[in-house]
Amino acid sequence: MMSSGAYLWEHIGEAPVLLVPCLRDRPAPPRETLPPAVQLIYEEEVAYTDRIRGASIYPAVQNIILACRAFGLGTLITTNHIRYEAAVKALLGIPDSVSTYAMMPIGYPQDKFGPVKRRPVNEVAYADRWGTAWPG
Repeated sequence: MMSSGAYLWEHIGEAPVLLVPCLRDRPAPPRETLPPAVQLIYEEEVAYTDRIRGASIYPAVQNIILACRAFGLGTLITTNHIRYEAAVKALLGIPDSVSTYAMMPIGYPQDKFGPVKRRPVNEVAYADRWGTAWPG
């Protein structure tokens, strides 16, 4: 997996399309404008909203992956560019008030494009609690 990721990173510029899903940053309102009960937990709420920011964009990314596949296109989600996000944003003219969440190379596959191999569900999912194998 690491070697295929390195190969992707070295050759990502060869893809005919690079899609970069983004979200506009929405800063939290000033603490003093909120009800007293929320002011007491302000830091926790800010941390919570920072943690869940991708909850609205990653389902959209998955839908893009499925749509590409339906049209015979290959794509995947990578986040390696985030290590260099400032440079990527400068290159693409993305404003400071917008964050990137993925980079998706899109194109027609060169090799066989068949079913994706997945591990069995009972090897990757748990039932009731962590470590209890899924019975399916």
